[in-house]
Amino acid sequence: MKKKSLNFRALLSAGALFLAIGFSACNGGGTSGESKSDSTKSASDDNALIGAGSSFDNPLFSKMFSEYNKLNGLKVNYQSVGSGAGISQLTNKTVDFGASDAPMNGKQDSAVSAPVLHIPVTAGAVVLSYNLAEVKDTLKLTPSVLADIFLGKITKWNDAKIAAINKGVKLPDVAILIAHRSDGSGTSNIFTTYLSKVSEEWSSKVGKGSSVNWPVGLGGKGNEGVAGLIKQTPGAIGYIELAYAIQNNMAYAQIQNKAGRFITPSIASVTAAANITIPADSKVSLTNTDAADGYPISGFSWVLIYKEQKYGDRNQDRATKLLKLLSWVIHDGQQFSGALNYAPLSPAAVTTGDAILKSATFDGKPILQ
Repeated sequence: MKKKSLNFRALLSAGALFLAIGFSACNGGGTSGESKSDSTKSASDDNALIGAGSSFDNPLFSKMFSEYNKLNGLKVNYQSVGSGAGISQLTNKTVDFGASDAPMNGKQDSAVSAPVLHIPVTAGAVVLSYNLAEVKDTLKLTPSVLADIFLGKITKWNDAKIAAINKGVKLPDVAILIAHRSDGSGTSNIFTTYLSKVSEEWSSKVGKGSSVNWPVGLGGKGNEGVAGLIKQTPGAIGYIELAYAIQNNMAYAQIQNKAGRFITPSIASVTAAANITIPADSKVSLTNTDAADGYPISGFSWVLIYKEQKYGDRNQDRATKLLKLLSWVIHDGQQFSGALNYAPLSPAAVTTGDAILKSATFDGKPILQ
């Protein structure tokens, strides 16, 4: 019996991993569907820009770049490969811009050949989505319970600690399966930064970052891959961007914030969390907000570009098109945020973004006036 149980677990793990890989392969390649050779070819096309990185941003970027193309014909090939891969491609100068839900860290800064600017482009929620078909009520989770689940200390959905904060909800006697990112991820950085703030045990044993050693669970590539794992695996719980949960009709939990309130992730609760002073370099965390109505697992996302745009065989026209695109994104492009469940940038964030964009240069001269 023991041997059969182990084989079943192995089959379950392999099956879920296969689903995650398949789901990611179908969805993680980018918004344009171009092959690698097509992407390389478009790098020399001055009416096409290439970006790569955050899967958190992908639904919003798909809409924004499509609308911008209608306005002036500029093509933007964005590859949803995860924040870490986006930073690597920017470092290697194979893309015009990267996108990340975490600011570059010291190691990443030291790997680039020149200063990189961080332009805030949106704010969103990282939600805890779960697959419990028989549970019709929205589950509530406290910081301590959430940390214990991801530490592997709570292993069943009908655990007394979960039941205590979900009175009247009939919880199933089902094993919890953790779904997490397998790639370097800004979404992971937001989530693990939050857990590190609310749990000393998590902070000391696992810590925060775009890539961590997860105590338990299965990995999926991109928000797409984690969403696929959750949707295909009864009893699963994982962290994904709000837009993916809504688009896939997936349940997600209310999370207790610092003020003791159970907050539903929404545009309003993310906006409340983002109502803070923005530093000049825009690098700031929104997790574990002090705002009474703020959702505690919120975060900014950034587009990353080199401050000096004259490098390699880049010309001034290409650099100007990039800067004008990004200026449009933080201004007119914000109108598309709400319908896709992203929080539009605050006036303070837009002002900061404008100042950062105006600091970009070509051959030492400002690109935008």
